[in-house]
Amino acid sequence: MNQTAYAMPANPAGLLSSRNESHARSVAGTAQHKLQVEDLHKRYGDNEVLKGVSLHASSGDVISLIGTSGSGKSTMLRCINFLEQPDAGSITLDGQTIAMRQTRGGATVADKAQLQSLRTRLAMVFQHFNLWSHMSVLDNITMAPRQVLGVPAREAEERARAYLDKVGLPARVAEQYPAFLSGGQQQRVAIARALAMEPEIILFDEPTSALDPELVGEVLKVIQTLAEEGRTMIMVTHEMGFARQVSSQVLFLHQGRVEEQGSARILDNPASERLQQFLSNRLK
Repeated sequence: MNQTAYAMPANPAGLLSSRNESHARSVAGTAQHKLQVEDLHKRYGDNEVLKGVSLHASSGDVISLIGTSGSGKSTMLRCINFLEQPDAGSITLDGQTIAMRQTRGGATVADKAQLQSLRTRLAMVFQHFNLWSHMSVLDNITMAPRQVLGVPAREAEERARAYLDKVGLPARVAEQYPAFLSGGQQQRVAIARALAMEPEIILFDEPTSALDPELVGEVLKVIQTLAEEGRTMIMVTHEMGFARQVSSQVLFLHQGRVEEQGSARILDNPASERLQQFLSNRLK
């Protein structure tokens, strides 16, 4: 797959420097970690997809998960938000570890009250947008703030319109339905929907992979703006150039394990042979 060209705004080195400084602060001590993912395991039948992966994120970090298809990166992201239930390991947000227990049937389940709280603090942007086709853009964005957070309807609408403007969509889009929007517009609506929950962490699962090449840049521009604002984000991506510019940390997954991790510099100077091969293939 060819890497999508993306023209970065001026001073990308300064942005990278600030990201690396953020990473340096994040490793100074676990007390500063916003999110700690420790030794996650996930199995589907006999296939162990995650084999003990860990991740530490501090406030303001942008962490990119990279790897080949089937490496476990999307499963890891979905486990963080418990869209997939981990079989073992721990997830801790602001010092509070989500309790998990085994059912009589052997399945592992998370504490319902903690899970509900977690999902008000983490938002997710999906590869295929996951907008409700029977709802207008405005209703797509306002439903969760109203029903989950109890935000009054008028405030939710004002918030939605503000975030639509933030992601670069004109006011008229609010009344339209997803089917009448381009893929890039739909993904920006999905980002606005995530922002409307005012989350502490945003998870992106390959946010540009379902887009036509000419629409990728408009979505990456929005994500970069969020990175510059200091939002905490974890992102599964195939956009290596973009990951290099915005990431404070990069995790390379291979066959369910973290093969290599570090600052974005590992994309220029990989230590492992597998990461070298992966990056070489991306440039072909």
